[in-house]
Amino acid sequence: MRGKIIIFLLIIIIVMTLNNITQEKSQICINNECINVELAVSSAEKTKGLMFRESLDGGMLFVYEDEERRSFWMKNTLISLDIIFINKDKEIVFINENTEPCKEDSCANVFPEEKAMYVLELNSWESKRLGIKVGDKVKIPF
Repeated sequence: MRGKIIIFLLIIIIVMTLNNITQEKSQICINNECINVELAVSSAEKTKGLMFRESLDGGMLFVYEDEERRSFWMKNTLISLDIIFINKDKEIVFINENTEPCKEDSCANVFPEEKAMYVLELNSWESKRLGIKVGDKVKIPF
């Protein structure tokens, strides 16, 4: 009985700890406009992305260790997004504006030909509002 109580308490502590982990944040700048971003660095953060979120304040920057073709989809994403692909030289190579949420079991992928090391998600039409375009340099502080 005592062993079950200890295991139960450990599970509660682990769950409470996981719920209190805050995602790392940073700031990037494009065209003299700075954007606060949540960083998605771990596999779990990248997999979850913006799923089930009803809003986005700033953006989410997905950070990879290498540059390759990246595929993104909108499964279980509740808000429309601009998806911006950035290469290892921190130059924007592709923008998919106003990417709509997907509520189906099978969702289309955004899979540009260009390689990317970073992918930035912003609220829909934010890239147009900020004048962000392919070829722009992105200041990423790491």
